[in-house]
Amino acid sequence: MTENDGNDERKKGSNPKKLKLVTFTGAAGLLGLAVSFAIFAFKSHKEKSKKKGLPGCDTVCVNLSAKEILELADEIISKSTRIHDTVALVPLNKLSYENVVLPLAELEARQLSLIQCCVFPKMLSPQDSVRRASAEAEQNIDAHILSCRKREDVYRVIKIYAAKGESISPEAKCYLLCLVRDFEQNGLNLTATKREEVERLKSEIDELSSRYVQNLNEDSSCLFFTEDELAGLPLEFLQSLEKARNNEFKLTLESRNVAAILELCKMAKTRKTVAMAYGKRCGDANIPVLEKLVQSRHRLARLLGYAHFADYALDCRMSKTSTRVISFLEDISSGLTDLATREFSILKDLKRKEEGELPFGIEDLLYYIKRVEELQFDLDFGDIRQYFPVSLVLPGIFKICQDLFGIKIEEVTEVDVWYYDVRAFAVFDSGSGKLLGYFYLDMFSREGKFSHSCVVSLQNNALFSNGACQIPVALLIAQCAKDGGGEALPLGFSEVVNLFHEFGHVVQHICNRASFARFSGLRVDPDFREIPSQLLENWCYESFTLKLISGYRQDVTKPLVDEVCKTLKRWRYSFSALKSLQEILYCLFDQRIYSDDDVDFHQLIRSLHPKVMLGLPVVEGTNPASCFPRAVIGSEATCYSRIWSEVFAADIFATKFGDGHPNLYTGLQFRDKVLSHGGGKDAMELLTSFLGREPSIQAFIDSRTTYSL
Repeated sequence: MTENDGNDERKKGSNPKKLKLVTFTGAAGLLGLAVSFAIFAFKSHKEKSKKKGLPGCDTVCVNLSAKEILELADEIISKSTRIHDTVALVPLNKLSYENVVLPLAELEARQLSLIQCCVFPKMLSPQDSVRRASAEAEQNIDAHILSCRKREDVYRVIKIYAAKGESISPEAKCYLLCLVRDFEQNGLNLTATKREEVERLKSEIDELSSRYVQNLNEDSSCLFFTEDELAGLPLEFLQSLEKARNNEFKLTLESRNVAAILELCKMAKTRKTVAMAYGKRCGDANIPVLEKLVQSRHRLARLLGYAHFADYALDCRMSKTSTRVISFLEDISSGLTDLATREFSILKDLKRKEEGELPFGIEDLLYYIKRVEELQFDLDFGDIRQYFPVSLVLPGIFKICQDLFGIKIEEVTEVDVWYYDVRAFAVFDSGSGKLLGYFYLDMFSREGKFSHSCVVSLQNNALFSNGACQIPVALLIAQCAKDGGGEALPLGFSEVVNLFHEFGHVVQHICNRASFARFSGLRVDPDFREIPSQLLENWCYESFTLKLISGYRQDVTKPLVDEVCKTLKRWRYSFSALKSLQEILYCLFDQRIYSDDDVDFHQLIRSLHPKVMLGLPVVEGTNPASCFPRAVIGSEATCYSRIWSEVFAADIFATKFGDGHPNLYTGLQFRDKVLSHGGGKDAMELLTSFLGREPSIQAFIDSRTTYSL
């Protein structure tokens, strides 16, 4: 095949194997439809500021000034508008893939990285003026993207072209369907009256969601306890509390305070008082808000052609329907019941020994789980922390991923970064030596930095009609600590697990070879997105890995001993059935309220709680409907997704990687059969192809039973 032949095929949305692919992902993915062919505009900014970027990544610049960010945002919007105008003016008798779909696909691909250059500085720049400009640019770009998705003239052209049924590749057809869906989720396929109702309902949903969250944020509830009533809490915790009347301690109902009480306080009455107060927060205000919000979401879904909101939310996910989600959750619950019953019996026995015949309540669960773990496991996590210096953990993660996925990671020096301790790396295919992509590491906490660990896509893989490619670029943001002298502190074990998890997203981003930016990087089925990272977490509990990444702080030649490695693996599954049932309870609550009409929230939780939690009733007077923000904003009807990915990752690990050592042959299969396709193919089909059967929940159940107490 000649190069021109390949270009001709790409114009029809094909993916000839000889053509080189590249990727983008992440936070820019959240911006949706990207913007235009403004590379030349970006280059002018780069020439002005004389930045040194990653080799071959001219559109990724990480150090724009506030002025440059705002100017680039304006140019992005201007050139995006021109592309959309051009598509809208294509004569209806001359519509083709080349003049309708391709311009929008290449627009999205080329400007995804430019948008990220404007947006990510608000998370990481040490300069306040740059962070403010970045936030303003994001707001302007978001507003423009939303306006593009409401353009009736562009929708009309795309819809008419789609109806022609022109022969294009499966990935191109999937992209075309996504374009149509973008418009129709804004009601452009409806009458003017119904479209107005869609807009009204969206505004109402936004207002209700904001009111619900604001009520929680403004809640000032507090409780007062004597020192005796807080028995078991460490001195540093007590010292962090405000002293109030009669020398009592004032406890505000922040989640960290509540978690400390429920895990550490020896007094059953205190635990129950705190659990009750926490579960009643904003009850009078928020339950009516959520009832109205759920009904508004149902009405919106029906206007858009769905039976209820859950099916609308799940339409583009692996799960597809609420019926399947509920069945999935109930099957796991049923499979874990025997183990959970045994776990519960252990907890009740210990409570009986320590507190007599007081009834066991749900508010006792965390305290007695922690008590049994202290008795059963000889683990000092403070001491274990001393075995995980960053200087060992990070190269260890790199080695595991290199040996597992057939990649080679090399640091890139003398490259522009936004803070002195940020590092950049290139990723190559270890067999061919081909450059696959880049990633930045922003490892350490600092003032003004985004406070959560995550991976952001700075550029997605894309293949253009002229044969040009874009290299994927990812950014891993971590929150590791330094001491007063600026030296990196050792990582806690949970931080090690989290770093493995996030690096799984980097690998996923770099190995995604989808030819459309819409399906590249982390822009995949949300039910699938966490599976590779959940899979990689498994290696954190294998002795082989733990010895590779550990070394005592004062003598790094001494790794964790075998007994600690084995104990960590058993600890991982400690009371895992009961913990899973708690999560399933809230996932079912979320799914039920969004898949049924006129749900009585009080009755639902009263019936669900004892059914799932082995007869334990809900704490008197509490209801998650009043203080369950995941069901309101961000994860509404999709709270199940985390456990979904954990279950299928467990199946993949047990079936394909069960001995705990990196298996290059199997890892390359996973990279080629699963990761490389990104969002351009159905995620369930990808996993089925890799496993040789449909994914199963059994490995998840078995893993917990095998390592049970």
